[in-house]
Amino acid sequence: MARRSCCATSRYTTKTKSNPFNSFLCAFICFISLSPLISEAGLYTASDQIIILSPENVDSVLFNSTAALLVEFYATWCGHCVAFSPTWKSLARDIKEWKPAVDLAAIDCANESNRKVCTNFGITGFPSLKFFPAYSSSESRGLELRGFPRDVRGLRHYIIDKLEMHNEAWPPACPPLETASEEEIDNFFQTNNVKLLALVFESKDSYVGREVTLDLFQYENIAVRRVLDTETSLVSRFGVTDFPSCYLYNSSRHISRLKVLNEARTFYSYALQRLPGVVRTGKPQIPITDLIKNSTLQEWRSFNKTRVYMSDLESALHYSLRVELSGHISISGNDLTALKKYINVLSKHFPGRPSVKSALKTVDSWLQQQKGTEIKYSDFRDVLDNTVQTSDAVLPEGVQWVGCQGSQSHYRGYPCAFWTLFHVLTVQAKEMGIPDPQEVLQAMRGYVSSFFGCRPCATHFESMAQESMDHVTSLSAAVLWLWSRHNRVNNRLAGDLSEDPHFPKIQWPSPELCPSCHGLKKTGEHHWDQEEVLTFLRNYFSSAHILMDYLQDETQALIHQRNRLAAARMEKEARRGAERRAREVLDNRPDEEPQEEEQQEEEEGEEPAMEEQTGEPYPVGLERMGVAGADKANYQAPWEKPQRPQSQRKPKIVGIKLQEPQENIVDLDLFVNQHYKAKALRAAAMSGIVRQRSLKKKEDVEDLQFEGGWRVKRDLGSQEENLGAGVGIEPYPRPHSKRWMSLHSVGFSRLDVSLCVLLYLLSTMCLLAMYLYFKLRLKLRRAKLSLP
Repeated sequence: MARRSCCATSRYTTKTKSNPFNSFLCAFICFISLSPLISEAGLYTASDQIIILSPENVDSVLFNSTAALLVEFYATWCGHCVAFSPTWKSLARDIKEWKPAVDLAAIDCANESNRKVCTNFGITGFPSLKFFPAYSSSESRGLELRGFPRDVRGLRHYIIDKLEMHNEAWPPACPPLETASEEEIDNFFQTNNVKLLALVFESKDSYVGREVTLDLFQYENIAVRRVLDTETSLVSRFGVTDFPSCYLYNSSRHISRLKVLNEARTFYSYALQRLPGVVRTGKPQIPITDLIKNSTLQEWRSFNKTRVYMSDLESALHYSLRVELSGHISISGNDLTALKKYINVLSKHFPGRPSVKSALKTVDSWLQQQKGTEIKYSDFRDVLDNTVQTSDAVLPEGVQWVGCQGSQSHYRGYPCAFWTLFHVLTVQAKEMGIPDPQEVLQAMRGYVSSFFGCRPCATHFESMAQESMDHVTSLSAAVLWLWSRHNRVNNRLAGDLSEDPHFPKIQWPSPELCPSCHGLKKTGEHHWDQEEVLTFLRNYFSSAHILMDYLQDETQALIHQRNRLAAARMEKEARRGAERRAREVLDNRPDEEPQEEEQQEEEEGEEPAMEEQTGEPYPVGLERMGVAGADKANYQAPWEKPQRPQSQRKPKIVGIKLQEPQENIVDLDLFVNQHYKAKALRAAAMSGIVRQRSLKKKEDVEDLQFEGGWRVKRDLGSQEENLGAGVGIEPYPRPHSKRWMSLHSVGFSRLDVSLCVLLYLLSTMCLLAMYLYFKLRLKLRRAKLSLP
């Protein structure tokens, strides 16, 4: 951040050289405004596995707690505090398994909101450490540690010494740390419900036994005890010759020595945690066979734990590009830049099959050609699926985890494959000797920050990148940086709910996988041999050692790709053909469109009247007379145009309406006759004079036919007069649509009237022409007769 702000300040100064005071003032204001944020952030976060104290939680954390706490009081501006913070973080990772018994905390005294807390505990200098035993009272101010060691090993021994000095009843969250006697060991299985007892034989000044005891405290079916070399009877009984050394003792009185690479705490703890039947508390280990039968729907794929599988890498690409990115409808700004870097790194360093590499290069070429600030994911997906390119590039669809498969569907999978993918990319970059050592790491950083679905994971990775990624200056350092950060994440997530019981998170590679990677310092502390680790990583993630088992056949993937391209091409041609036919229809009917529009307007004008007549043919209250019954909804007058179902729509081609089928010519005489009869029936039914009849019955139709049209008209007129005081009925309802003329309740449209006027004019002109013709002919005839 300081580097960026400095750069920004220099730019501002360059633009305003005439007034340098403004530049200084701007920089000063920025520093003052950022200072509270820096102080509030502090030197530690929750991802460091350190409890961050504040005035709100200090009492609940420190007092009456079942676990002991070691607290650091620091100030962010203190240089010694900043230098000590990596040691404090390393200590938190080192004693992570001790958490039920002891925990680490920290509070920033430079933050004004925390000053009262620090003052109450008598803090005057930084950094200061205070130890709070379990069940400390609210009046306790802790035990101050003066001249404390500045290394992890010394601080770890100090914590053990303080735990053993507990004067009151031994806290239940802490395992017994005292030495074991022969009598206790003989009666151990009678008083404890465990299957295995690990005995660490050591000298009096050794801390290995107590450290291993705390390391195994979160595990079931095993207990650890410390035996001094002064217990001669036990030493001779177990045949102990080396100190320290670890022996296993079970309920059957069987004794065996624990085989480890080195006789040290790290190797003891790792080996004991991996013994059969030893599981972390709350995480019972189910046999794989039973798990497959009861818990998983996919077939378990046997795999070699010492190899990388291409199926995992291609599955990670599929999930990343087709699933995770699909959550972004559009990609712009920093996200677009991160995507371009990610795809570019994949296209250059992914050691996949030719078809997959070709697909990645196609996508990378398309992305580099996009000069805008935003792209649509749908366009990106089209290029990825190769719907507009050649058929020799394909990224197989679907996921099939092999080396990253979990014992259950929610374990491992994509996160495991994603880490593996970037391990492979860093090694490939190392082998190719690219000039930028941070190219792959920065691509991973950008993708995780912008697209990785687990946002807390993205936050933790970004904090690690801000901490030390800028210090990577070589390709070898890039490979080791990613490896060390992966181990840090494993340490933080060990014992978490996301941990697979069958694949516990360990510091990788294990001693069995790479014995030469592990070593011991003169103090007996474990250390990694960086050169051996680098050699192992370059070999393990080499493209030559990637297994191709369980991969989808490349030929089938290409066939599927060709079928998809053919289907897309046919769909495109069909769309073009439909558009061409629509244009032809439009070009061939230029004069008919106005006529169709007029007809459509007339139909729209007539439809409300028709709907009103058919929807409510009788006045309100007539249903109790039995006229509008069950057949009311289905009633339709014989002259009414059939109603089109609402669900049906007029067919269209690319928005152009097709020509409606022409309607049949209506016989006006029959239309008027049926119209009068229907109106007569309705009026008679309302007055009660004529009984309800149905035109469906043949005899009723015959009874009505003899009356004639004049009789019906007279009855309708009398009924209208008789019902004048009641419900007003109009036997000939006026149409609601706008019409120019109406004759016998039959309306004539503009077109009808226009045609009549036109015919009238034509006939008049024809008669006038005939008149002129005969008149002129008569004059000519008279002229001929007058000649001599």
